[in-house]
Amino acid sequence: MRTVNIGGVPEHFNLAWYLTLKNGEYKDQDINLRWHDFHGGTGAMCKALRNKDIDIAVILTEGIIKDIIAGNPSKIVQTYVESPLIWGVHVAAKSNYNNINDLKSTKAAISRYGSGSHLMAYVNAENNDWDLEKDLDFEVIKNLDGAVEGLTNGDADYFLWEKFTTKPLVDEGTFRSVGNCPSPWPCFVIAVREDFIASEKENLESILNIINNTTADFKNIPSIDKTIANRYEQKLEDVQEWLNLTEWSQELIDEKTINKVQDKLLSLDIIPRKASYKELTHKL
Repeated sequence: MRTVNIGGVPEHFNLAWYLTLKNGEYKDQDINLRWHDFHGGTGAMCKALRNKDIDIAVILTEGIIKDIIAGNPSKIVQTYVESPLIWGVHVAAKSNYNNINDLKSTKAAISRYGSGSHLMAYVNAENNDWDLEKDLDFEVIKNLDGAVEGLTNGDADYFLWEKFTTKPLVDEGTFRSVGNCPSPWPCFVIAVREDFIASEKENLESILNIINNTTADFKNIPSIDKTIANRYEQKLEDVQEWLNLTEWSQELIDEKTINKVQDKLLSLDIIPRKASYKELTHKL
């Protein structure tokens, strides 16, 4: 049985992987798929792909594009979630900041440089006509727990993270939400190390077929809203709103979208150049 290591964030987007693993669907194909939670998000997964700690990552589109251009020997093989990620802009509950413009020239908490929380801070700044050199400052906090500590202690002033993941922290009075910053593109893709694509093409295709069969019908799974609410400790109405907003994909990301992401990253000085579609993607 071939062991395959895959990484992703421990969030509701990835419940489909948990369900297929629980059902033993990969073992039926003689694949021992090992899931690894990455609380540090995209930056941590990029490092794990480079180090060969994982073979596959369910990862933020903008983050993996940036890292492939920076030398990560991986390729995007598919879009996983077609809809944008809704990033909530959060401050400490007792903070004096009341809206996004209050945060100009303050310090953003980020999980690590190159992470989604880092890149989207630039998108948020541009959306609000801030000076990208003078009005952005960063504090690395590693993960969501680090953000709670950092914002509460005043080490940082605001934090961008997926709105529904942080909603329980808003509800309990740890964070306050001062706005949203949706990603201007499909949020999650599946990226795979090039050497794994070359040597394990059939196993990779089997894995994608299994997950795609589940995501294609994900919203119709009986009581899926209640399952998500219980597993991720979220309010049922929040889960239902998230399900209404979220669309999965079973297709390779198209060239137009790849160019759109790169144009934005280039304009924000996050990448040094645009890569070709072939450099970034692999069609199975």
